[in-house]
Amino acid sequence: MKISSRVQNIAESMTLALTARAKLMKKQGLDVVGFGAGEPDFDTPEHIKAVAIEDIRNGVTKYTPTGGTPELKEAICNKFKRDNGLAYEPKQILVSPGAKFSLFAAILTLCNEGDEVIIPSPYWLTYPEQVKAAGGKPVFIQTGVESGFKVTPEQLKKALTPRTALFILNNPSNPTGAVYSKEELEPLANVLMQTDISIISDEIYESLTYDGVRFVSFPSLRPALKERTIIVNGVSKTYSMTGWRIGYAAGPAHIIAAMNRLQDHSTSNPTSFTQRASATAILGDQSCVEKMRHAFDERRIYMVGRLNAIPGVRCATPQGAFYVFPDVSAFYGKKLSGKEIKGSLDLANVLLEEHKVAVVPGLPFGDDRCVRLSYALSMQEITKGLDRIEAALKSMNI
Repeated sequence: MKISSRVQNIAESMTLALTARAKLMKKQGLDVVGFGAGEPDFDTPEHIKAVAIEDIRNGVTKYTPTGGTPELKEAICNKFKRDNGLAYEPKQILVSPGAKFSLFAAILTLCNEGDEVIIPSPYWLTYPEQVKAAGGKPVFIQTGVESGFKVTPEQLKKALTPRTALFILNNPSNPTGAVYSKEELEPLANVLMQTDISIISDEIYESLTYDGVRFVSFPSLRPALKERTIIVNGVSKTYSMTGWRIGYAAGPAHIIAAMNRLQDHSTSNPTSFTQRASATAILGDQSCVEKMRHAFDERRIYMVGRLNAIPGVRCATPQGAFYVFPDVSAFYGKKLSGKEIKGSLDLANVLLEEHKVAVVPGLPFGDDRCVRLSYALSMQEITKGLDRIEAALKSMNI
C-alpha cells in the first residue's frame, strides 16, 4: 500500500511523541519529570463532572447535531458577549471534537491549493502541518526573545503577497506565552484592513493571562475584521477538560456552515455527554478558573527566575498560557553527558535519556534556539525537574 504524498508531507507531533516517550519511561519505573504536555494538571471541577455523569446515567449517549447541541451553542454565544463584547448567533458557532479539529476545519475551508498562509514564528507546531494537509504553503514571520516573540505590522505587511489567503494569530501564544496588547493588535488590524485575506484567531489560552494583562479578542477591534475572522477556542485549557474534546469556532455563518459540512463527513458530532457539561463550565461559577490561573502564575514566576539564574539561559517572562520558552542556544556546540549538542532536538533527547527530564525542542515550533517547558505540573515536580536541568547545563561549563 502506498501512502499519499499529502500525508507523507505531514510531520508527527513532537509534543505528543515526546510525552508518550516520557510516559513509557515512567511506566518502566523511571523517575521522569515531564515538562512536555500542554495539559493542566488539575482535575476537571466537580460541578462540571457531575453534569456529564448525570447525562451518561440518563442515556445521553447518542448522536447530536454535527455542529453541537443548541444548548451549548447558546452558551458559547453568551460567553462571547460576556467576555469579548462580540455578538454571535448559534448559526455562527461550530462545536467540534477539540479545538484542533476546529482549526483544521477552518484551514481546509479557507485555504486552496497553493495558497499562502502567514504564520508568526515561533508557532504551535500543528499549524503548518494542517496548512500543508490543505495544500497550502506556510509562510513564516520570524520573531524572537528580543521582540517579545511578537510580530510587527511592518513584518506582516512585508509577508503579504497576491497568493496570501490566510493569517493565523495565536494569542496568547503556544509556545512562547506572549500576549498582544490592544495597542500591539491595532497596527496589525490596520494592515489587514487593507487586504481581503481571512484570519484565524486561536484564543484557546484566553483565560490564562498574568501581570494584569487584559486579553483582547482580535475581531473585537474592527467590525469589518469580525466578518473575515474565525475565532477558535475551547474548554480544554480553561477548565482542565483536555480529554473531553470540546472545541468551538465562531465566524461568518456561511463559513461555519461549510466547516459543518466538512465535519459531517469526517468526525460527525462532538461527544454527546460532554456538551451539557461544557455549557455548565462556560456559564457557571468561574472561580475554579481563577484558582487554576493563580497556581499557574506562581509556577510561572518561579520557573522564569530559576531558568534565568542558570548561566547561558535567556528566558523571557511569558504573560499568558502555561509555557516558558527559554533560549538555550549558548550550549550548542558543547557536550552533555558525552554527547554533542548541535541544537534543541539533541538537547531535549539527552535531557530525557540521561537526566530524566522531558522538554520539547524548539525546532518544530520554528525556533531551534529554544526549548519549551510547560508549568502545568506541580511545584514539587517543577522544582525537581529544574534542579536536574540546572545541574545538567552547569556541567557543560559555559
